[in-house]
Amino acid sequence: MISVNADRLWATLEEMAQIGATPAGGVTRLALSDEDRIARDRLRDWAQQAGLHCDVDTLGNMFIRRPGRQSHLPPVLMGSHVDSQPLGGRYDGIYGVLAGLEVLRTLNDRQIDTERDILLVNWTNEEGARFAPAMLASGVWTGHFSEAFALSRTDSDGMSVDEALQAIGYRGSRPARSIPLHACYEVHIEQGPILEEEGIDIGVVRSAMGQRWYTVTLKGFAAHAGTTPMRSRRDALTGFARLALEVEEIGIRHIPDGRATTGMVQNSPNSRNVVPGEVVCSVEFRHPQSAALEAMEKDLHAAVADLRERGLEVKVERIFDYAPIAFDPGCTRRVEQAASQLGYAWRPMVSGAGHDTCYLNAIAPASMIFIPCEKGISHNEAENILPRWSEKGANVLLHALLSAAGEI
Repeated sequence: MISVNADRLWATLEEMAQIGATPAGGVTRLALSDEDRIARDRLRDWAQQAGLHCDVDTLGNMFIRRPGRQSHLPPVLMGSHVDSQPLGGRYDGIYGVLAGLEVLRTLNDRQIDTERDILLVNWTNEEGARFAPAMLASGVWTGHFSEAFALSRTDSDGMSVDEALQAIGYRGSRPARSIPLHACYEVHIEQGPILEEEGIDIGVVRSAMGQRWYTVTLKGFAAHAGTTPMRSRRDALTGFARLALEVEEIGIRHIPDGRATTGMVQNSPNSRNVVPGEVVCSVEFRHPQSAALEAMEKDLHAAVADLRERGLEVKVERIFDYAPIAFDPGCTRRVEQAASQLGYAWRPMVSGAGHDTCYLNAIAPASMIFIPCEKGISHNEAENILPRWSEKGANVLLHALLSAAGEI
């Protein structure tokens, strides 16, 4: 069986990791930042060097096409994202893009023709670190969000997605809407410890957890820290502390599959001698069952009701919601067959993280391929993978794609 050029893939990953590199070995490459622009330019240059054409749509999604014999047929799509978390890892997302690039290079090297076109995509703002919500552009492409909604989203400095796209020169002309697809694949680091701990090469992702994101605003009353008696205070920050602990308890009540996180908080006026008057925070729930997500949201509103009884004004806004999904059995079967034929150990998995392919699954047959990452660390500068893991994931992607792209 043919294999990718593992050394070339690793060298490409290492070169890309220098764009937005941080002193501790990670990257900060926020969506539509200058670092993102440089990474996009590099990806486009590599594609053009391989003789491949790159289109950009109105949300900045990049589509690199390798033509097949029958371009009138729906293509096979693969890809992930270039953007990162702040102080994030070197492989989250970008591994799926560059493994896909290596697949295309390998097909060129071997002069292998496919029946269907193959598309490699870089999705804009998968992480949601600069512009919320996450998976924004793939959400528009698949009809989950409107383009107007996505372009109007702003970062902490008030810059909109529209303005940021214009600033880096990636506001394309191609409409950001889906086309018919035969199959979709995304190869990704696991972002968890299971594969490494069990000594498994490949995770065949059969389903993904549902997620709900909330913005919670707690309003109290800013007051002098020295002259305001304790019983007279309406302290928004102590209310937030109670809420954060209750969110943790909600997650614990739904183990082993439940996840509950308070990841972001802004305190105002944020002065050491002023009783905090307002706190804005994020709350996030994840679970593979819709009923459990409903129960977790109900518990959140119960916690908020208790804070209102303590004199705080509280607003809960759900800003992101997608249901648990099951990936296409035909797509997962190709991954299983590829891993088995290559002699790799594999196991079925559930994704606890959100991915662009979760949206794609609603409009086309789709699945994901996981490789191990050291100690399960991700969204962290210490995130790491081994070259042999990188090679095996790309080989499975290669053969799953060849199988799908060869079908008439």
